[in-house]
Amino acid sequence: MTEAAAPTRADRPRRARDVGGFVPPVLALPAVLGLALLVLPLTALVARVDWSTIWADITAPAARDALALSVVTGLVATAVCVVVGVPLALMIARSGPRTSALLRVMVTIPLILPPMVGGVALLFLFGRSGPLGRFLAETWGIGIPFTTSAVVLAQTFVALPFLVLALEGSIRTSGLAYERTAATLGAKRWTILWRVTLPLAAPGLVAGVILCFARAIGEFGATALFAGNAPGVTQTMPLAIYTAFNGAGVEQGTAVALSMLLLVTALVVLLLVRAWRPGAPR
Repeated sequence: MTEAAAPTRADRPRRARDVGGFVPPVLALPAVLGLALLVLPLTALVARVDWSTIWADITAPAARDALALSVVTGLVATAVCVVVGVPLALMIARSGPRTSALLRVMVTIPLILPPMVGGVALLFLFGRSGPLGRFLAETWGIGIPFTTSAVVLAQTFVALPFLVLALEGSIRTSGLAYERTAATLGAKRWTILWRVTLPLAAPGLVAGVILCFARAIGEFGATALFAGNAPGVTQTMPLAIYTAFNGAGVEQGTAVALSMLLLVTALVVLLLVRAWRPGAPR
């Protein structure tokens, strides 16, 4: 029996067209409607931007405060996610099947949980009537809710799963062969971690950090309930946009400009994640 010939470069475009030909044409209409549902609202947002004043709108005092607070708290939350998320991802990737499955479910819950519910949970834990909040208040005189620290905690809660899942998948994909080889050559665990495991998982780590930061600066629900909406203290960009369309805070033109800034940030994040995705074409 002769082996099948490997596909040539000339065959690949033809085979790609053959695969696309198996999609029933009747599905084109709902597909277009679904794409329109995603694209048209963003197009309407871009159309409402006053490009002649967009820089003045973004640099207005209230908008500047919200932007600075979002960036600073987003960076701090991302740093916290890296400190606690990298060990958690390693634990999930290197645990047994049952343990890793349980840990993965626990990490995934904040992704599917409504952000407002996350804010309620944080408030019940860190509030003055919560166990940890009461301990901090009675022992150290520290109150976390409705402070800038609450913003960081809320952002960390919703952003941590993005980093953990991205890095855990990258570590699991890299396998154990290189780590075992390094161990047979006498490398210690910390050496294997820094010289083998993390370098192999670097694309997943970078993608996770980028997604984590983007999710942090875009957080709204948990931040609004747990941290409040005080300008200059807890009012991030999403909260400033929300209050503007409710007749308070920044002007609506500034809110539209901030919305466009978040949209551009999302596009940049997608491009960066694609560039750092393992196996992605450069």
